[in-house]
Amino acid sequence: MKYFILLVALASSLPAQTGQANPRVLDSIAGAAVRQNRAVGMVVAAVKGNDTLLMKAYGKADAEWDVPMTTDAMFDIGSLSKQFAAVSILQLRDAGKLSLDDPITKWVPNLPASVDRVTLRRLLSHTSGIFPFMDEPAFEINYMTPPRFPRDSGYKFIKLEPFAFPVGEAQAYSNAGFWLLGLVVEKASGMTYEDYIEKKIFEPLGMKRSMYCNSYANVQHRAHGYGMQQGSTIRRAPLVDYKWVFAPGALCSTAGDLVTWLKALHGGKVLSPTSYTEMTTQAKLNDGTPVHYGMGIKVGEDNRGIKYIGHGGTSPGFRSDATWYPAGQLAVVVLMNTSPTNLVPLGVSDAIARETLPWPRGPEMKFYTGDAKDFVGRYEGVMGGNQAIRFIDVSQTPEGLAFAVNGGRPDRLPWAGGLTFYANEVFTLTFVRANGNSGPVTQLHSDNDNNHRIFKKQ
Repeated sequence: MKYFILLVALASSLPAQTGQANPRVLDSIAGAAVRQNRAVGMVVAAVKGNDTLLMKAYGKADAEWDVPMTTDAMFDIGSLSKQFAAVSILQLRDAGKLSLDDPITKWVPNLPASVDRVTLRRLLSHTSGIFPFMDEPAFEINYMTPPRFPRDSGYKFIKLEPFAFPVGEAQAYSNAGFWLLGLVVEKASGMTYEDYIEKKIFEPLGMKRSMYCNSYANVQHRAHGYGMQQGSTIRRAPLVDYKWVFAPGALCSTAGDLVTWLKALHGGKVLSPTSYTEMTTQAKLNDGTPVHYGMGIKVGEDNRGIKYIGHGGTSPGFRSDATWYPAGQLAVVVLMNTSPTNLVPLGVSDAIARETLPWPRGPEMKFYTGDAKDFVGRYEGVMGGNQAIRFIDVSQTPEGLAFAVNGGRPDRLPWAGGLTFYANEVFTLTFVRANGNSGPVTQLHSDNDNNHRIFKKQ
């Protein structure tokens, strides 16, 4: 949040709501992290229609050898890979090889009987309730070192825990779900996942600088990843065995290739119209509540009203974001070879979009100043989303509503309209009344693009 404010300050000389892009300002936004020693290196691209507004490298690809970053540098893209897994499933559906309503047990054997209720559709939107088995220490041992067991044995970890919530009742980001989808791609296509991605996506689109990651291969112009500690100390990130990481986050790519991907995907060159629409439409919970996620991709709008479709990614030593802004046919890609850090590439993408596109809601944030006593109170988390957020306190101030997480400092809540408010640029809080819109407020729903958490008023 603080870094995003800094980016906005750097760009304050341009009235962004006019939709005019100043190349100097975009360059300043993109290079800020390297100048402030928050990132070792970055590549940032912004392409609007056929016009390249920015394609520039910053910092170092290798800090030890003082190798400058180049625009064709290859990065591990982490969870940005999920949209490629989702497209693979949808292409196979278009080819008649599977149905989105197939239970996962049709494709993956020896799963618990309870998993039979989980469909491919629910896995694609993180609404299955399957616990994140990739966080288990036994799984991490296999992807941070040469694996001890065959990759396909990984699904056995699913048996270790019950569901996080009933299928379709909430949303919680699940690498496990996409790991299973990778197995489905292999079973339905008769190809290895690696070969499917290469033959059906990368080669047809001419993405010659993209690949299923291999940490042990010698790849020309590959950026080396770094971890950042105590704000400035950097260490070389450990190698990852991507065979075990698999479909949730095992791809490597470049800024240029990802711009090609965004333009092709959103230009109708990858999926049928029906599949594209389903992929980029917000999924719904059982009760009809929409979440800010489609299939393998985030779908929403920020607090200025700018609509976006995209995804970020994190892997040891790397962070990434690739976002499409439909209103301006704008593709923004941000790749960095540094993690962890308080810099989120999506913040850079947001700032570039706000310098380039009109703001539908205008420059002034709106705040709810009416009688808000029904909103005020403590809301305890009951299911879904980020389990670290245990409770949210909502209070009324002279300037409008405010919220505090886990007893922390209150922050103001800009009003989106109705019962929805913005906790930050894209993170929404929506109050829910009993009996539709007529009863008292009983719940608070938080949605941060891939985690829909439900809180109950105390």
